[in-house]
Amino acid sequence: MKRLASLLAGLVCALSAHAGEVQVAVAANFTAPMQAIAAQFQKDTGHKALLAFGATGKFYAQVRNGAPFEVLLAADDETPARLEAEGQAVAGTRYTYAVGRLVLWSAQAGLVSSGDILKSADYRHLAIANPKTAPYGAAAMTVLDKLGLRAAVQPRIVQGESIAQAYQFASTGNAELGFVALSQVWRDGQFTSGSGWIVPAHLHAPIRQDAVLLAKGGANPAAKALLDYLRSNKAQALIRSFGYEI
Repeated sequence: MKRLASLLAGLVCALSAHAGEVQVAVAANFTAPMQAIAAQFQKDTGHKALLAFGATGKFYAQVRNGAPFEVLLAADDETPARLEAEGQAVAGTRYTYAVGRLVLWSAQAGLVSSGDILKSADYRHLAIANPKTAPYGAAAMTVLDKLGLRAAVQPRIVQGESIAQAYQFASTGNAELGFVALSQVWRDGQFTSGSGWIVPAHLHAPIRQDAVLLAKGGANPAAKALLDYLRSNKAQALIRSFGYEI
C-alpha cells in the first residue's frame, strides 16, 4: 500500500510539474464561452488559464505598454494582425477562432422581432459599445448606416465602454434596446431571455475574431496548449453553442 501511495504521489507531482498558467486577454463578447472552455482546458490538460475580459482596443494599448498577457482572443482580426506586424505577437500563430454575430436585443420578451423597432417610438435608449475600441460597436454603427437610421437614432444612443457594458445597460433596462453579441443572450439555439433580432450578416462586415500568441507567451507551453485546445472538437462545440460560427 505504501508503495502504491508513493507511486500515486509521484504521478501527481509529475503532472503538477508539467502544468502551467497562461495569462489570457479575452474580448468581452467571449466571456461566457471562454469561462466554460477554461474550466474544461484545466480539467483536460492541467494548465490554468488566467482570464481578463475587456475591449479589444484597450487590450491592444495594454499589450503595447507591457501588460503581461501571453494570449489574445480578440473581437476582430485586425488587432492581432497589427500586433504581429509590430513584433508584439509570434508570427504564424494567428488564426480565426470564432465568427461573431450581432443581435438587436431587449430584456423585454416580445419587444423585438425585427429591425423595424429602431424606427418606432417604443424605446428611449439604444445601447451600443464604443465603436472606436469595440468591433461589435463598429458593426452596430455600420448597420445603422446601412439602414439609413444613424441620424435619427443618434440622440437615443448610450455608449458602453465595451460590449459587456452595452449588454449591462440593456439587461438592466437602463436601455430598452441594445446591439450586443449574440453569445451574450443565446445558448443552444435559442435566446436565454428577452427578445431579439439577429442582424443579417450582409448588413456589416464579418466579425472575424482572431487568436494570437503574444510575444510574452512565446516560451510558455501552457499558452501554446491553449491555442491548440481552442481548435479541438470539444472547444469548438462549446463555441458554436453560444451562437458563433467557426
